[in-house]
Amino acid sequence: MHPFEGISEQHTQTIMKARKRVIEAIGKNMGLYGVTLSVGHLYGMLFFSEKPMTLDEMGKEMEMSKTSMSTGVRMLLDLKMVHRVWEKGARKDLYEAESDWHQTFADYFAIEWRTAVEANVHALNRSAGELRRLLEEHGDDEALASAVPKDLEKIESALSYYDWLNRLIDTLESGKIYDLVPKEKP
Repeated sequence: MHPFEGISEQHTQTIMKARKRVIEAIGKNMGLYGVTLSVGHLYGMLFFSEKPMTLDEMGKEMEMSKTSMSTGVRMLLDLKMVHRVWEKGARKDLYEAESDWHQTFADYFAIEWRTAVEANVHALNRSAGELRRLLEEHGDDEALASAVPKDLEKIESALSYYDWLNRLIDTLESGKIYDLVPKEKP
């Protein structure tokens, strides 16, 4: 059954116009997730799709190559914004959009923030160690004894922030964030 069967042409056009507006907005804002406008449009198209789609179907719908679709879908799979689904009798891979935008947000930012935190904490700890060794080896240097503790204090403050950020990431990953900021039901 066609999704608009029984709906007038005028109403179908209104629905398509509304969908296109949402897809455009999604595409423009997907930069937040580090993806291109066209990949954002791909997600938007899958979001409104009535059924899972193959790469060929996506390419035809978006008038893009299968290679472009494959690259875009792979990126969306990595971001957990699209899932591969199984359908009895289907010989090609099928994909559908993740409809839980709360989970998409939590997954993406937990992964990105955790990566950034680990890199920054490593750099901060390494620098703090070097500064402490400098003080140990040259503790009688008054200029060093005055300057280095200030830097160590700033580093400790930054490490405290990253400890907090790790706890925030933990609340995203565990789902406890929804105890603090409940999802609203549509």
